Amino acid sequence: MILSANENSDLIKRIRKNTKYYDLCVSSFKPDSSSPKTDAKGLALIMVKVGISNATATNSYLSSQILSATNDTLMKKVMKECADKYASANDALKNSFQDLSAELYDYTYMHVMAAADYPNACHNAFKRYPGLVYPQELADRESGLKHICDVALGIIDVIGF
Repeated sequence: MILSANENSDLIKRIRKNTKYYDLCVSSFKPDSSSPKTDAKGLALIMVKVGISNATATNSYLSSQILSATNDTLMKKVMKECADKYASANDALKNSFQDLSAELYDYTYMHVMAAADYPNACHNAFKRYPGLVYPQELADRESGLKHICDVALGIIDVIGF
């Protein structure tokens, strides 16, 4: 659905009230040329795509880290577990994209919530082994995905399932 400039401005204001990461929201919409005239569903789809991209990039990062941890079998094991969790987050976001496209907002919400939670399992994997340090790069990526999912959930709340 295409919105007028005034309708889009009102929508952005409602989204601003529904997310604590408004700057992330705005910076994610800027590169997408369709965002200035799209409705809440379209904005949620944009955020889900950003989340898919983030989860994919993190999975790729972890895969490269597995290759570089040649002598550390424990680190390889945990990195592999983390890569699997980010692959699952990616799958959950892809499912949410399909659900959102079909206007199945309750399932969309559930899948985005799951995607936001998968990084916790990765972080917890590091906690199981006191000698392993959770890499700052991974902590930053975890935070990024959680924030992206939070913005998507805020937009879905505006849609009102």
